[in-house]
Amino acid sequence: MSSSPAQLSAPQHDAATRVIESLAGAGARLRDDQLTAVSALLAPAARVLVVQATGWGKSAVYWAATAIIRAGTAATAQPSGQGGPTLIVSPLLSLMRDQVGAAQRAGLQAATLNSSNVDEWSAIESQLRAGDLDVLLVSPERLANPGFGRRVLDALAGQLGLLVIDEAHSISDWGHDFRPDYRRVSDVLQRLNPDTPVLATTATANARVTDDVAAQLGAHTLVLRGPLARKSLHLNVIDGLSPIERYAWVAQYLPSLPGSGIIYVLTVADADRLVDAIRAVHGDECAVAAYTGQLDGEDRHRLENALLRNEVKALVATSALGMGYDKPDLGFVVHVGSPPSPVSYYQQVGRAGRALDDAVVMLLASATDDAIWEHFATATIPDPDRMRRLLDTLGDADGPMSVPQLESSTGYRRGRVELMLKQLAVDGVTDRGPDGWEATGKPWSYDAEHYDGVLAVRRREADIMRSYVAGRECLMQLLTSSLDDPAAAACGRCSVCRGRLTEPLSADVSSATVRTITGSLRRSALLLEPRKMWPGGAFGTRGRIPAGLAAEPGRVLAHADAPEWTDLLADARRGDHQALTDLGDAAVATLSAWVRDAGLRPDVIVSLRLTGTVLADEVTEHLCTVGRRPGLTFPVKMGDGPGRDATGATEALYWRDHLGEVPDVTGQSVLLVVDENGSGWPITLAAASLREAGATAVMPLLIHRTV
Repeated sequence: MSSSPAQLSAPQHDAATRVIESLAGAGARLRDDQLTAVSALLAPAARVLVVQATGWGKSAVYWAATAIIRAGTAATAQPSGQGGPTLIVSPLLSLMRDQVGAAQRAGLQAATLNSSNVDEWSAIESQLRAGDLDVLLVSPERLANPGFGRRVLDALAGQLGLLVIDEAHSISDWGHDFRPDYRRVSDVLQRLNPDTPVLATTATANARVTDDVAAQLGAHTLVLRGPLARKSLHLNVIDGLSPIERYAWVAQYLPSLPGSGIIYVLTVADADRLVDAIRAVHGDECAVAAYTGQLDGEDRHRLENALLRNEVKALVATSALGMGYDKPDLGFVVHVGSPPSPVSYYQQVGRAGRALDDAVVMLLASATDDAIWEHFATATIPDPDRMRRLLDTLGDADGPMSVPQLESSTGYRRGRVELMLKQLAVDGVTDRGPDGWEATGKPWSYDAEHYDGVLAVRRREADIMRSYVAGRECLMQLLTSSLDDPAAAACGRCSVCRGRLTEPLSADVSSATVRTITGSLRRSALLLEPRKMWPGGAFGTRGRIPAGLAAEPGRVLAHADAPEWTDLLADARRGDHQALTDLGDAAVATLSAWVRDAGLRPDVIVSLRLTGTVLADEVTEHLCTVGRRPGLTFPVKMGDGPGRDATGATEALYWRDHLGEVPDVTGQSVLLVVDENGSGWPITLAAASLREAGATAVMPLLIHRTV
């Protein structure tokens, strides 16, 4: 719901005007809904939720309100006459940096406490206690840190002038980007002086998410929603390209796309491979770089600035580059693979065309997207049996337990344990102290009705993305309708409305470009780092793997779903002669470069067949023929496998029990050819056995690394 615009007093109006002009230029003024939100936040105990399109100016609301509160002209001012500082809960480091810069342009003193500036924490906290900071930005994960809670939040309790929850859809598990730590915001609300005003902002909340967030804020929350359609965006979809053809499309048409932009991919590996594919076609003439969550803060900042200054044509990015990144003249957004929901897709394409009349948005869909959507739909749904086992483990412990201890005790992977603990903490069932995690004693029950509903919503959103890909209606109308925008209407600009792609783009892909990229990527074997530590736990042995039992750094031909290998691997698994020959030739090329670089030449080639395919045996035979080396087999007892969620200790134990008799390799260096594996444990154990049997070195060549 919206309200008619309220009025500010003369001093309040002057403070707000200074802020908006510093952000948007001389003569700029707050929009009606911005003014309504700012006015509402000046009252004690205000609760305001702003749901507006990307680029609308949600941040101007909290900067203006902060300026007024800090000037002491709001009803929330402290007895001293000055209002307390604003605390902003913000999800991404890049977003925090942008917000600090924007606050400074607005004449406000701002700082952030995050993992990249630990050495500045003490000075910033001193500024905060002294009242010298207008704005402090923190991540939801920082709120969950007990040390931070004691030092900072307890000191701020009752003193805040304003609490801002940015990207507020993340506090709802009905939303596309639910983060359990974001629910810690409710703890902050409980610590606050009840009179502290609270503002929540997002561009990506449908009616259900909006209602959930508003309910978490309080019964009297003022909700301000506006139209979400973006007139500058030309939306397009191409369906039916193979994975490698999608790479080729990007490389072929990238120079034709306007200005500079972002190319979104679904995985880190895709980001690196697509950058290599583009460079294989264009060399240095079309500058691109990969941007992923694996980069450190300094590298991310450097790449963000390079895109801002148009020093690169595009960043090839995972969702790590998303919320809050603000480049007003971003000319295009391309997705190689679709996000799992129209809400998350809208959020990402909203980076483009904020200050342009025209920007191009392209979705290159794939049949493989369905499997990824299902993974995202179920990844955060708790398993009640596992939750209870984790709680039983905590309950039986003599004291707090660390995540590695829980991993070892439960047999669950570390990432799964961390997620479960956060979900339980949201419900007050677990708590993390300085020495680790403990059960609080509060009972936990699995809310099947709730989670069934969440899963149903996510699958309906996947159905909406299928409709989007199929072009069943105007693309912008479908996106904004999925966000329950009452003003949703046909845009007249998308590929459905126009009946064609935005010129000069087409769905045609050059076969020569496909060949160039395929050949280049297949020559780029990845390094296979040997494991250095035994897993302990159920396996028994722990500590460093002795040098005399360790494998050499190996090589990987195909990683996960690498598109240059997808069709070839599928044909080779079926026993296709040409595909097996091509795979063998690729292994020969990789081995030749490896021998040249490492100066280590194998005397014998050993096949380690972990699956029911013929890959390891056939590639071994091909290498033996070409290299004129003898071939041996390391037998494996076939079984059901250790299970997808098995810990390292459980998996290592499984493979130790299933490796057969070690072949005689006394005094010989071994090339160990392995068909498929993800963890590396069977390779580690086979290498150790071969070294114990007298091998002078073991060089693992993994044909397909799974995930």
